[in-house]
Amino acid sequence: MTDLITVTADNVDKTGFFCKMSARGKPGYEQKLSWLKARFAEGLQMRLLGGGERGFIEFIPGQYAWRAIRKAKPYVVIHCLWVVGRSKGKGHGSVLLEEAEAHARREGFAGVAAVTSGGNWLMRKDILANRGYTSVAQVEPSFDLMVRKFDDAVADPAFCGGWAKKLTAHAKGLVVYRTAQCPYLDDATLHAKAAAEELGLPFREVELTSAAKVRAQSPTPFGVFAVVHNGRLVSPHFLLKKDIVKHLRAA
Repeated sequence: MTDLITVTADNVDKTGFFCKMSARGKPGYEQKLSWLKARFAEGLQMRLLGGGERGFIEFIPGQYAWRAIRKAKPYVVIHCLWVVGRSKGKGHGSVLLEEAEAHARREGFAGVAAVTSGGNWLMRKDILANRGYTSVAQVEPSFDLMVRKFDDAVADPAFCGGWAKKLTAHAKGLVVYRTAQCPYLDDATLHAKAAAEELGLPFREVELTSAAKVRAQSPTPFGVFAVVHNGRLVSPHFLLKKDIVKHLRAA
């Protein structure tokens, strides 16, 4: 039987939140910690694998989701699901998903939704498809909005759209859209800034400080991070400095 630890505002200082546990006190960790403490009041839920296993799930009522999706209020939205190392292949991912689904049913939600991607930093589509989730919207290069409904009469959530306009909102130089939802995004921003300095490019950091700003301003469905150069998407996820430099020199 999988042991789960429920993370709350009362115990998060002790339990941590799985990611970047070795960097307690560093900016990325502290930003995520403060972000989490503010989100618990909105109904955010986090479960860690216990018993020496390594993994977690983070989910939240759809109206507060930090993904660029709309019409999500009837749903619970999964931000992150991650099982790593020797804990993979033991069914822990299914247990964590069952926990989110059971919570959604208990609280009267119409279903569970998640943004997936074929790239890094998000769940793959097939992980949810194997549990009966269906894709209700797609965005290039590989984003899917996956939903498992408990009530078919409820409308599907949707992506916010307007990506082209959002990409060109800050058209000059290298621009990072970021939040504190992931503790790795502070490092990701520093990598992008260093790449801009090496290439002699203007640099701007656009901090999205609320779920509403994510919906209104994020240039990709991921919502919480993007690197944009002169109005063109470089990456919707973390890249090292050398990878950003290589990409821009090849463009």
